[in-house]
Amino acid sequence: MHKGIRLFLDTADTQQWEHWLPTGLFYGVTTNPLLLERSQVTCSVERLKVLANQAFALKAKEVQLQTWGTTVDSLVKTGKLLAEIDKRVVVKAPITKVGTEAASKLIAEGIRVTLTGVYAIHQVLIAAASGADYVAPYLGRINDLGRNGLEDLAAMQLANVGVGGATRILVASIRSVDDIVLLATQGLNTFTFSPIIAEAFFEVTATNQAADDFEQAARRLEPNNS
Repeated sequence: MHKGIRLFLDTADTQQWEHWLPTGLFYGVTTNPLLLERSQVTCSVERLKVLANQAFALKAKEVQLQTWGTTVDSLVKTGKLLAEIDKRVVVKAPITKVGTEAASKLIAEGIRVTLTGVYAIHQVLIAAASGADYVAPYLGRINDLGRNGLEDLAAMQLANVGVGGATRILVASIRSVDDIVLLATQGLNTFTFSPIIAEAFFEVTATNQAADDFEQAARRLEPNNS
């Protein structure tokens, strides 16, 4: 299985990239057409090339861009164009029958793929069988369906380990830092989340107070204060 944590920033807002990527917290960024729409980014290969290059300039190791189309051929065609942008681009495709067939064709050509839109435990096996690099279940949205998302994600992890899958489970739709911690105790190590969750990582009052105390002590000890 893959080792080591990978955190992704889940937004197409380049101002947020500029704010968060320099922290070194994030392995890369993830996007999809809905996120592009929220950030008023045109969904075209040309525009996504510009977007990806901005992320790489900010030291992102990977950028995940979602292909689009209603047929296998259209998904594959756009997926190839996205992959041509840079070898660090990972192409996302929905884990439907059509999306999975398209993903399999892309994978056969050496293109790295994330199968996304996962709501059912067994869908992890689809990704593992197809050889996808990532599979992205939606934790918060699974909860919205009245199920226990944490339990479902833990079961996905067990199933993936059980079949010796090399696919990383990329947990999406995260609404709490605590959920990330709990899933990490179950062996999940790859997460994508919004800038709001990124902020929550650093909202530790005692730590921020300690940092202020250190700074104040340093200033008191400066030579010109003697």
